[in-house]
Amino acid sequence: MSLACGIPLLECVYCLACARWAWKRCLHNAGHDSENWSLATVEEFEPVPRLCRYIMGNYEDDLDDPQWEPPRGYGMNSHWVVRRTTYEDTRGRVTPYLLYVDHNHLDIIVAIRGLNLAKESDYAVLLDNRLGKRKFDGGYVHNGLLKAAAWLLDTECDTLKELLDKYSNYTLTFVGHSLGSGVAAMLAMLVVQNREKLGNIDRKRVRLLCNSSS
Repeated sequence: MSLACGIPLLECVYCLACARWAWKRCLHNAGHDSENWSLATVEEFEPVPRLCRYIMGNYEDDLDDPQWEPPRGYGMNSHWVVRRTTYEDTRGRVTPYLLYVDHNHLDIIVAIRGLNLAKESDYAVLLDNRLGKRKFDGGYVHNGLLKAAAWLLDTECDTLKELLDKYSNYTLTFVGHSLGSGVAAMLAMLVVQNREKLGNIDRKRVRLLCNSSS
């Protein structure tokens, strides 16, 4: 076989390999990643519905006069809210978030809101990415989400450290919805990688719940 005949054959094989990869990716979903995971225990699952309600509560303008409260309510005490931010507070660096101390469950919670379709700054965070642009812990992560998480940690590290010192037996939980879940994931990793910023917090005290859109 001549070299001229071999080149088209190699191109054909390459195209078929790319098509096979694309087809597999189209058929792949998150369920495939977790199909071999063991079932959560009752104790492990217990905080999930509660934390999801806290994320939903972050969308309310006034927890004492809620507009979209679920049937069983949010289960939140407005007096335990340490800080709740707006887009003016975050200057578009990250979606609005809520700092909440859950004294009933000994937990300090950072709840981050999801994508607001009317906010250009949210799209700027989401689109600030390029494959291979940002290295982190031996791999690559989303650049915009990491920047948003870093800004939030720098902004709130003193407050979080103070709360963790004051409530030394409380856990620190990051929760988020949609775009906020990506920021929460990056934030949890940043805290574990930079525990000295929060007084060398034991990594066993750090938890994460990401709630994506259906």
